Amino acid sequence: MFLCNMFFRRTHNQGKARMPYVNIKLTPEGLTPEKKATLIKAVTDLLQTELNKNPETTVVIIDEVETDNWGIAGQSVTERRAK
Repeated sequence: MFLCNMFFRRTHNQGKARMPYVNIKLTPEGLTPEKKATLIKAVTDLLQTELNKNPETTVVIIDEVETDNWGIAGQSVTERRAK
């Protein structure tokens, strides 16, 4: 499972510049520290290439959500996968 939110937040020092803030929510299956590092780098590079955002101000957060804590259509992902 994968969900990504992206926001642009004002920086504290200039007020006009926007800092990319990307929040990725994933279930933890197969998610290694190496894969997380690759994902963070890829998202940062994508924002730089496609939106000309400064990598030095890009924030990427990965939240691991257990399948018992993620629901779709009134059921947890755990229940849905068990069918």
